[in-house]
Amino acid sequence: MSTLAWVAVAAAVGVLLLLAWYLSYSAARLDRLHAKVEGALSALDAQVVRRAEATLELANSGALDPATALLLVGAASGSLERVNEHTFAGDPLEGQHFAGREGVESELTEVIHAALPPEVAVDIEASSGPGAAALGRLRAAGLRVQLARRFHNDAVKEVQRVRAKPVVRLFRLAGHAVLPQTVEFDDALIHG
Repeated sequence: MSTLAWVAVAAAVGVLLLLAWYLSYSAARLDRLHAKVEGALSALDAQVVRRAEATLELANSGALDPATALLLVGAASGSLERVNEHTFAGDPLEGQHFAGREGVESELTEVIHAALPPEVAVDIEASSGPGAAALGRLRAAGLRVQLARRFHNDAVKEVQRVRAKPVVRLFRLAGHAVLPQTVEFDDALIHG
């Protein structure tokens, strides 16, 4: 074999090794991104539970009238029940979706806003009793829900962006993993 042939074979082997390294790197990155989505969803689940628990705490603090407290308890209990219904064991998306709980969480946000207009929130804070502390925890939990949802959605968008690359599609680097979706629900904070 001539020197030129050896150079051509060496160049072809080099290109194949570089392609194999790139595909391996891309597949590993995609796997890490999918794991990030799962972790972000777990964090979102935890923050949703904390928000519902803080809502129950406010409802039971005695700072609200019984009818309003009952509305809050119903919405928060509905949220907690939906979280408990969802099990990852039979999850075809391997923990990468919110199990259709967006409506329940939006409803909880709507009930919180209806029960706590700005003037009521200001009155509860002024009382500086157990209701004020519970309202503070509810506000903090609401902020953590917003942050967790945004973090999750950013992770999902990154997975979607990487999976849209032609190399990832051509070599099927995502395997049979289902494309995760963003979680969209009303998580507006309490004003006042």
